[in-house]
Amino acid sequence: MHNHRINFSRRGFKKILKMLPIVVRAEFPTLVTVCIGLTIYVFGVMAFTVPFRLPDSGVTGIAVLLRYSMGVSLSLTVASANVILLLWAGRELSLRFVLWTIFSVIFITALMHLMEGIPFPRTDQRLLIALIGGAIKGYGGGIVIRSGASGGGLDIVTLYLRKKFGVEVGKYSFYINTVIIGASTFVVGIENAMLGLIGAYSSSVATDSAITEFDRRRLILVVTKAPAPIVEYISTELTRGSTVIDAHGGYSGDFRPMVMCVLTKRQAVDLKRFLSENQPSAFMIVSDAAEVMGRGFKSWR
Repeated sequence: MHNHRINFSRRGFKKILKMLPIVVRAEFPTLVTVCIGLTIYVFGVMAFTVPFRLPDSGVTGIAVLLRYSMGVSLSLTVASANVILLLWAGRELSLRFVLWTIFSVIFITALMHLMEGIPFPRTDQRLLIALIGGAIKGYGGGIVIRSGASGGGLDIVTLYLRKKFGVEVGKYSFYINTVIIGASTFVVGIENAMLGLIGAYSSSVATDSAITEFDRRRLILVVTKAPAPIVEYISTELTRGSTVIDAHGGYSGDFRPMVMCVLTKRQAVDLKRFLSENQPSAFMIVSDAAEVMGRGFKSWR
């Protein structure tokens, strides 16, 4: 584990000030994405959870319980719990992640405080409220996680598990939140707790969808007698790399080169059109690639 230490000398401060504009430009897209994701998440909590006395998940779920049972401010509980988790995260996760999470916690706390007095519309369709509210919160949280940050709370724990063991964030968040929502039965009642579980499941699905959807690609395998034109088209027109694999027919034993590449959905359609017009005898296989790591795709870090 690397120690991230700041040089507080005059030279150190000059270096920080010199790098600050570069860092701001590089992180500005993350700032926009995080703010959008957090706004969606907080709206889901304040409009679809609190007015209906439904249990919530994670640290927010604990805060909601304290609000229902003791009248404690949501923003105060969320801020206090996150301070503890961030002290732990500082030793286990990257400095960038910790700094963005600190920003997220401050943003969530302020936004919850601003929204606490807003009279959101009410409805009797509580099942729809649980499903839609869970999806909104999960999607907003997924956007934040995908940007390399988190909304704090138990996201810190699940992201640590993801880094350590490669677990799915939404799925394991649901497991943890089942315990929290189960404990809330004594405060909100069994019916509301069941609706809370439905909302937590909806949230977990939306979270994993938001994290993986933008990274989803098409894995293409093309079996052909003439791979060179296909490789050239992929390189020049689609600006993607490809790999030619030596293969042979299982029945005939004839030499059958196979071109493998990873493309976006649109590029896969373009390649399909190219093959139909130029090599209709080629054999093309298209499958989903949920996550692609490496140059030109998602960073390893």
